[in-house]
Amino acid sequence: MRAFRIPLWLGFCAFAAIALFFLWEEHRAHILGALPYLLVLACPLIHFFMHRGHGVNHGNHPTSRR
Repeated sequence: MRAFRIPLWLGFCAFAAIALFFLWEEHRAHILGALPYLLVLACPLIHFFMHRGHGVNHGNHPTSRR
């Protein structure tokens, strides 16, 4: 008789789900308390990625004729 075996990735997903549940239950106040600070810290990254092409003329804009 062959032993019952589950795929490795399914076992890892089950372990990760259980670990995340207990981390959320034990550290919910810390995580939710840090969210406003994470939003403020994300602002420079948002500006960097959203405005990265401003002010640079690559010559491919229709109004940029030399």
